[in-house]
Amino acid sequence: MILLGSTGSIGVNTLEVAKKFSIEVDVLVAGNNIELLNTQIKEHNPKIVVIANRNDLHKVEHKNVFSGEEAILRAIEESQSELVVNALVGFLGLRPTLTALKCNKRVALANKESLVACGAFIDTSKIQPIDSEHFGLWYLMQERPVDKMIITASGGAFRDWEIERLKNATLADTQKHPNWSMGQKITIDSATMMNKMFELLEARWLFGEGKEKKIVYDAIIETKSLIHALIDFKDGSTTAHFANANMQLPIAFALNAAMQENILPHVDLLKVGSLEFREITTQRYPLWQIKDELLKNPARGVVVNAANEAAIEKFIAREIGFMDIAKSVIRAYEKFDTAPKSVDEVFGLDEEVRAFVRAI
Repeated sequence: MILLGSTGSIGVNTLEVAKKFSIEVDVLVAGNNIELLNTQIKEHNPKIVVIANRNDLHKVEHKNVFSGEEAILRAIEESQSELVVNALVGFLGLRPTLTALKCNKRVALANKESLVACGAFIDTSKIQPIDSEHFGLWYLMQERPVDKMIITASGGAFRDWEIERLKNATLADTQKHPNWSMGQKITIDSATMMNKMFELLEARWLFGEGKEKKIVYDAIIETKSLIHALIDFKDGSTTAHFANANMQLPIAFALNAAMQENILPHVDLLKVGSLEFREITTQRYPLWQIKDELLKNPARGVVVNAANEAAIEKFIAREIGFMDIAKSVIRAYEKFDTAPKSVDEVFGLDEEVRAFVRAI
């Protein structure tokens, strides 16, 4: 397989699953964690390694190491592997997804931005989602009419904060996730609820609108992160996907469709005792006010993604406050009210939106 983003949490878990199933690693792509990358190289012996920064090439303990986006795309094109696991973070992951699909490879997708920004131009039949939420929906699907697909959210770092405190939240505050440790950007996205907006858009592209009746997509907060998805069927019944929070389960099915091995311990409901569900409110999560309109116009996801990435850059640089992230995204969404008509327009619009947000 080709693994993009090998040193992140998804990448690390993917290599563990690959080892379990004796899957060879042809290409490793990583960012700046060279120490971990070198450990992975020794264990998995890839043919090609690609890193983010040219200045780090001499630190990588491999004879075939390259840097930059073009090297990633070339490695995908030249590899004989039929599987690409895309765990890159951000818009950077889009071109590799498009390239892999163009090369008729199967894509195990953890890069949210690929479908969020470019879902209208991607053949989802060749994509297996790695996100727990989409995996849960896929796992629950039956040959019965669906009314509603629901994914769950943890609520992020500020789910228990008093609303008036949010305007003073710092970068360090956003990283104090109540349930687990993730990368910097996705933890910020969890705090703003942008990650759930992205996942709803992904679900819309993956599962469609429905033949006879449009499927409703929504999210709720489940504070223990044990239920990942629910489906409301037309007959009035609801099914839920319970599993301990561990990415190795969806990864295992993405790498091996016939997977029947035990991956996780079962959830012990007697130990859990009780579950708590909460509404996602626009007062705590202002981004939620554009959710319904965005799902009606999913091709405009590129605007939301670009605005979000640019706003987060400003937040990290301490140029804006935490609540200004949502304000910036909403302003951009209101200004750029057209959908791209081609892949080239997706990349062009992405640049326009970023420039707009950086200037406000």
